[in-house]
Amino acid sequence: MENIIVVRGGGDIATGTIYHLHKCGFKVLCLECEKPTAIRRKAAFCQAVFDGVTNVEDVLCKKVETVEEIYSMWEKGVIPLIVDENCQILEHIKPVALVDGILAKRNLDTNKKMAPVTVALGPGFTAGKDVDAVIETMRGHNLGRVIYEGEAIKNTGIPGNIGGYTKERVIHSPETGVIKNIREIGDIVEKGEVIAYVGEEKILATITGVLRGIINDGFYVEKGLKIADIDPRKEEGKNSVTISDKARCIAGGALEAILVCAAKKGMRII
Repeated sequence: MENIIVVRGGGDIATGTIYHLHKCGFKVLCLECEKPTAIRRKAAFCQAVFDGVTNVEDVLCKKVETVEEIYSMWEKGVIPLIVDENCQILEHIKPVALVDGILAKRNLDTNKKMAPVTVALGPGFTAGKDVDAVIETMRGHNLGRVIYEGEAIKNTGIPGNIGGYTKERVIHSPETGVIKNIREIGDIVEKGEVIAYVGEEKILATITGVLRGIINDGFYVEKGLKIADIDPRKEEGKNSVTISDKARCIAGGALEAILVCAAKKGMRII
């Protein structure tokens, strides 16, 4: 098993866990879909799907296509990413643990048979039944808590509070069509300013602040899809390109869960 951990999903929250596990010495493999919709692209390893390679803080992630390339990336200290929604790679690579970091708010077929230790981030899973442990992803007192029996708090549909704003800071597409970005991640935008177009529809900044995330330019978006996020704290522009406090907290819970569950099963993985 060689201390391999597979993580389903490479969005900004999953990236925090991937980064943390990589830094702790595990060989981490990221599995993604063909068209990930992460908006915090500069803090998400899934951007490698589009660019071939991406860098989050001081760690490289590269898109690969073969088992041989996966091992080659590990030897170079690079995180390999492969497009594999159905986890077919598990026929060839046997991890000590699998983490579901898709954050789909529902279980997309992750189960305890996939690896000796299985962990899921967020709601949609029952610890002890679907997976060995679930990590709480809701902001608040229990963020990052490891749940060994039961479920995480159900999705409320309301974004976490940042600088006094919740749903106001998140922008959803008003139409279906191709997005054309006018502003870039990290830009200071003013409320009411045009930051993008979806087809002919103007996408306006809902508040003043730092454009923390926006979906890839040229992406075909469905009506209602989350396409941008604005951080009202203009003085913290660098946060748009670094792993968030939330992602780091969840990562700590994921690491704890893997080590505790492995120990309970008599596995020594470090």
